[in-house]
Amino acid sequence: MPGIMGQPYPMEFLLTPGKVTIVIEAYTQVRHIYTDGRSLPEDPDPKFFGTSIGRWEGDTLVAETVGFNDHVQHARGVPHGDKMKIVERFHLTDPDTMSIETTISDPDVLTMPFTTTASLRRHRNWTISEYVCEENNRNSVDPSGKAGIDVTLPGTNKK
Repeated sequence: MPGIMGQPYPMEFLLTPGKVTIVIEAYTQVRHIYTDGRSLPEDPDPKFFGTSIGRWEGDTLVAETVGFNDHVQHARGVPHGDKMKIVERFHLTDPDTMSIETTISDPDVLTMPFTTTASLRRHRNWTISEYVCEENNRNSVDPSGKAGIDVTLPGTNKK
């Protein structure tokens, strides 16, 4: 978070009473935005996606997220502080386009909030597929523990 929301893989938004569930093909991730009227936790359990609480402002879903674990970073690898908060505004700009405005506030690390906007296009014939890293995985570790990558094109002879 928030980078996972900008992945080039399909996402599926499921709206059910009290919750919006986002299924993200990349890394088979699932995110929940609770819309049942609860408030943000005062002392959240740190999580990769944090804890997201949403509300509807007309036809825009506003999600506030807090409580990120140490694996989460700002853009370009900047670590976050304990007070980081992400506010997202999801809005359909037409039947096939969703705009997501994301504002990151983090008084421990940022001098002012940082806002970005992205658009997602609906592809009506796409479906969420399995995302399994072991298939076609070209990362390797040699016997001494050194990481590497096999850049040989599939179907060619290794040299």
